[in-house]
Amino acid sequence: MIDMNSSSQHPTSDQAVSDKFSSLLEMGFKRVDPQPITVESVRIDADSHKVTQVQPAMGSFVTISALHQSETLAEAALGEAFEKMDRVITILNRFDANSALAYLNDTGRIDSAPPELIEVISGGLDYHRLTSGAFDITVKPIIDLFRDPKTYEPRMPPSNAELSEARELVGTEHIGFDDHDLSLSRAGMGLTLDGIAKGYIVDAMAAALSQHGVTRFLINAGGDIRAAGDRGDKLPWTIAIRDPENKVPSWDNESWQRSVVPDLIQVTDGGVATSGSYEIYFDRERLAHHIVKGQTGRSPTHAMSVTVAASTTIEADALATAVFVMGPDEGTQLINRLDGCECLIIDRQGSQSRSSGWGGITASG
Repeated sequence: MIDMNSSSQHPTSDQAVSDKFSSLLEMGFKRVDPQPITVESVRIDADSHKVTQVQPAMGSFVTISALHQSETLAEAALGEAFEKMDRVITILNRFDANSALAYLNDTGRIDSAPPELIEVISGGLDYHRLTSGAFDITVKPIIDLFRDPKTYEPRMPPSNAELSEARELVGTEHIGFDDHDLSLSRAGMGLTLDGIAKGYIVDAMAAALSQHGVTRFLINAGGDIRAAGDRGDKLPWTIAIRDPENKVPSWDNESWQRSVVPDLIQVTDGGVATSGSYEIYFDRERLAHHIVKGQTGRSPTHAMSVTVAASTTIEADALATAVFVMGPDEGTQLINRLDGCECLIIDRQGSQSRSSGWGGITASG
């Protein structure tokens, strides 16, 4: 998704942020541990400053834009939000051997688990029940078959025998809770929080901003978005839905009009997230990718991307993954039953399926 709320006349994207961040690093802003860099700090009206900071994290760039009458307070709030992000990542990152999640996966048990890990796993189980199993945090053994265990580079698609063996390790009933202790009852099983952790982290960052009295902001963590308040002049935050066939949209340098954007939505309070097969895939046809169905071990192929708008980013994140697994018909039926949720599904032919209230949040709706 693309942030259309730049104070300049030019819309911004993850690539634009990346370019600006890279330029700053080339100018001497090098560091061992990346810290947020302020890419914009401007007065937008008589009462408000807009401060934008960016930091590489979670395989992408995390950007926060905040509006407040005090530039100093806004910068302090952003710093606190990024500190919160860094701390929670160290708990939930399954690729970090020192994280609590990695320890649980390696040993099958963790005593006195961090509350953040318990909250996210509990949330994953809630969404598993809500989606009739479509959202499943126990599919790690299947996902691991698609990458080399040492280099994490893509490998040849697994055989049916390998998938059958991995599926034996899938199942939320094998997760044990005992007060603050967590356990996995089957040797070799593991959890992936990839479909929910980023949403949880973005919501935690939003809470940190709110605690500092910042009530107008937009957080964009590589497409997982949380918005609050307005972007100035009482206008809602505007978000462009990325075309899955065009990873980075093209822009007309003269008019700066969008050339490839399936839709625009407006958000004043809530979360938005997209799940897609177009960013992490293991074959040329993108038929094998990072989203898999636990019952089959295979990647769903009916959709290219699913965008969900919800009251929180963790909800949007988990439901986007679940709807991708469920498919357009079953997925939109689920979203239509949930209060405050809408979705847009784009299939491999470019056709769109929308929930009943999606039109109410579009820029033209």
